[in-house]
Amino acid sequence: MHTETTTPTRPVSRKWRVVDIVVASVIGVASGLIFVVWNQAYNPLSGLLTPLLPGLQALLGGGWLFAGVLGGLIIRKPGAALYTELLAAVVSTLVGGTAWGATILISGSVQGLGAELVFAIFLYANYRLHVALLAGAGAGLALAINDLLFWYPGSAAPFITIYTLSAVVSGIVIAGLLSWLAMRGLARTGALSRFAAGRAVRVSN
Repeated sequence: MHTETTTPTRPVSRKWRVVDIVVASVIGVASGLIFVVWNQAYNPLSGLLTPLLPGLQALLGGGWLFAGVLGGLIIRKPGAALYTELLAAVVSTLVGGTAWGATILISGSVQGLGAELVFAIFLYANYRLHVALLAGAGAGLALAINDLLFWYPGSAAPFITIYTLSAVVSGIVIAGLLSWLAMRGLARTGALSRFAAGRAVRVSN
């Protein structure tokens, strides 16, 4: 498997263009619609995992984390991960509603920030696979912290450990790896030709 080069083919601009806003918004809205489906699937699926080992239900968390990582990988501008994850949370709440109410917006903000911080650590200049995986892990850790504070306060150490590890693993696999593969797949079709992501994948192939 090829990994993309970090050498830019042209000067990198941190300024958002109209096309960045449009595509980031499309990613956020489309992800939000997927969140609606995932919201409905969560209870039946978690009902299967929780009896096996309490805390293991956090393995499902990645289904709500990919928007920020995918947005960050494609747009490659400061704020992209936070914007797409938060927009997805807003859309999922407006379209489908949730049993969790407005706290979903807090969750979206926190999870988007978890991915955003990882891209920021790498100065928005490195989008290789390991960075995508770390961004997914960051989003997963943020999800775990948020959930443990809001939904599972006072939990015992074993539950906290299992829940956190499960959320991070889910973030790495679903939000990190799958988003990176999706970005590269889109780039190969030419759909990202106006983005650094598309140019970088072409150079690496």
